[in-house]
Amino acid sequence: MTTSSRLRTLRDHIRWAVSRFHGEDLYFGHGTDNAWDDARQLVLGALHLPWEIADSYLDCNLEEEEIAHLQRLLHRRIHERVPTPYLIGEAWFCGMSFIVDERVLIPRSPIGELIENRFEPWLAQPPARILDLCTGSGCIGIACAYEFQDAEVVLGDLSFEALEVANQNIERHGVDERVYAVQGDGFDGLPGQRFDLIVSNPPYVDAEDFADMPDEYQHEPELGLACGDDGLNLVRRMLAEAADHLTEKGLLIVEVGNSQVHVEALYPEVDFAWLDFQRGGHGVFMLTAEQCRQHQAVFAAKV
Repeated sequence: MTTSSRLRTLRDHIRWAVSRFHGEDLYFGHGTDNAWDDARQLVLGALHLPWEIADSYLDCNLEEEEIAHLQRLLHRRIHERVPTPYLIGEAWFCGMSFIVDERVLIPRSPIGELIENRFEPWLAQPPARILDLCTGSGCIGIACAYEFQDAEVVLGDLSFEALEVANQNIERHGVDERVYAVQGDGFDGLPGQRFDLIVSNPPYVDAEDFADMPDEYQHEPELGLACGDDGLNLVRRMLAEAADHLTEKGLLIVEVGNSQVHVEALYPEVDFAWLDFQRGGHGVFMLTAEQCRQHQAVFAAKV
């Protein structure tokens, strides 16, 4: 990329990036849904500038080192299809900044909307203990800790590498007195523990969808995306064991995305509550602890 002589300002780089992003048919779905927002996030984030920067600053000339840095990142975004949050090491979820890299998925779950609404009207009272299972970066659990200031929050994940990032985010947000990470496969690292709220965005992409995903997703850990032919290898186990880890009035909330069709086909006798979202998103179900107990034999038979 030999554009340094022509691109001197933030505005120059954003405009040029938007044009190239459109021309190269990039995919947007890791925190943005269009070329303009993606370009702005990359250019401003790369230089540690706030999204709400005054418009007049966009016309400031950049230093040569800044230009070179931006061009390297833009080259990777365009030619390697690296998602912008990985390039700048940061993603936003529930209005909060999280450290991300290729050890974890980029936060984008519609569950964020439920957190901001404090899981109303389903939670009868604020939860004392919350589990974020398959936590990745820790964004769901840490966001829950912000909303429920008195809750203890456990972040569980199979991946040691992911939990390293989650621990960085625990430290970043200063919640280490009430939030801690536990390594384990599903509930294996949590014997005998019960929670008022279990929230999970597990790997759920089925084999067909995984094969068709845009190149940007190839930079994310496969362990966090794919989970068997129907995407439900882990979800089956979670459902079979959830009753043993929920308090009497607890709630289980799980995102399964497009694999909703497989869930409904596999458990026709279960009345899943499929949640709606104002800002988009689908494939998130809720079950009460009572439902988990009622159907535990059914769930166990399908593991």
